[in-house]
Amino acid sequence: MLRTPAFAVPTLLFPLMFYTLFGVFMGAQRGNGTFALYALAGYGVFGTMAPGLFGFGVSLAFERELGTLTYRQALPMPAGSYLLARMATAMVFVAISTTMLLALAATAGHVPISIGQALHLLVVNVIGVLPFCAIGLFVGSLVSGQAAPAVVNMIYLPMAFLSGVWFPIEGMSKVLHQLAPLWPAHHLVQLGLGAVGAPTVGSTANHVAGLTGVTVLFYILGMRRLSNR
Repeated sequence: MLRTPAFAVPTLLFPLMFYTLFGVFMGAQRGNGTFALYALAGYGVFGTMAPGLFGFGVSLAFERELGTLTYRQALPMPAGSYLLARMATAMVFVAISTTMLLALAATAGHVPISIGQALHLLVVNVIGVLPFCAIGLFVGSLVSGQAAPAVVNMIYLPMAFLSGVWFPIEGMSKVLHQLAPLWPAHHLVQLGLGAVGAPTVGSTANHVAGLTGVTVLFYILGMRRLSNR
């Protein structure tokens, strides 16, 4: 994946680019420490979603369509090791993306965050990629390789908008505010905000339960689709 620029460059640099535009520049204009923390947590989640959704959804769809997934299943390797390797890859990308984002926030963004809070956010994002891996697994088992990028983008961008990744959900309409907990990205944003000491909505237990439920549900659905092919 690191040797695939079409995947690695957008995955690692897009969160930094958006954070620079909206977190650093707009944060400096507002002079608001709370907004700076929200932008850090939000764009951290934005960078967490992509490795799971695209790394699983698009890559798996192409491998299934080309027959390389069937070939991998015939190789003498432990059952499930391929999926575990893909999850580990997504977690490594999230670790790199979040570390770069934290470095940018501490230098250009002047975000008031301690080392402990930074490590907490890093752990939250690295583990938080798993629900999006599960969603990507389901999408990759469902659509063709040509359709996968469009389908994943139709999930990725609306979810980021509706979950409060780009701006606080308090600024949404009442209906969107009530629907935000339906999206896994919302729960991860709230856990990220808690990690950096910013105000949150809802309890930690509910957010963890929501992310766990999404992971289990879409993993089961994806594996059923793959086993029936």
